[in-house]
Amino acid sequence: MIVIKTERELEVMRKAGQIVALTHAHLKPYIKPGITTGEIDALAESFIRSHDATPSFLGYGGFTGSVCASVNEELVHGIPGDRVLKDGDVISLDIGAYYNGYHGDSAWTYGVGTISEEDQRLLDSTEESLYKGLEQVRPGNRLSDISHAIQSYIEPLGYSVVREYVGHGVGQDLHEDPQIPHYGPPGKGPRLKPGMVLAIEPMINAGSRYVKTLSDNWTVVTVDKKNCAHFEHTIAITDSGYEILTKA
Repeated sequence: MIVIKTERELEVMRKAGQIVALTHAHLKPYIKPGITTGEIDALAESFIRSHDATPSFLGYGGFTGSVCASVNEELVHGIPGDRVLKDGDVISLDIGAYYNGYHGDSAWTYGVGTISEEDQRLLDSTEESLYKGLEQVRPGNRLSDISHAIQSYIEPLGYSVVREYVGHGVGQDLHEDPQIPHYGPPGKGPRLKPGMVLAIEPMINAGSRYVKTLSDNWTVVTVDKKNCAHFEHTIAITDSGYEILTKA
């Protein structure tokens, strides 16, 4: 069941989303060679709590970090720890904040130091694919119009769309209906309505689309060990289009 949010709920979710966006902005200057993913995680947790919120991911399904920190060929659900970031790495930070009963959720992929032109193109293209999907967000369109727009933009560039992990509704629960693939034909699925809140989050591989989960039962990596990127915003559907909730 897709939950339609009231204006009161959206007001709270704007604050939750803003906290997520501010956390990303707070962390960005620290993303340099020499820092560990665990140190980034500690900075994130402290910042989120300083805004009267709690990290959405901490303890979720047994996850031990406050953020998901996924480096290079790690797609999602990377566990923060002792890994030291190096010049040329890329890191995806997936951040959630739980504020007054509601979640905000946003992921962004960052370059560490000086990254290759190839990786910069991957990051730029994945971010652009998110906005290509958002162009389809307006009342009356179908859910898969978003999916199709992402796939039809990114695949001609030579990249692959991950199938196993999808976007989702957001609200009192971190993951609500509907599930939102980032591939597929247009004109399918529920019609978009004002008050729906969705996390759109294309996960794009430089090589093949195939991924696997490591023995820690969390970290998802590309099978061919090529780099990947992940960009996500939480958005609310309005009468005329959409509003990005995860912005400062």
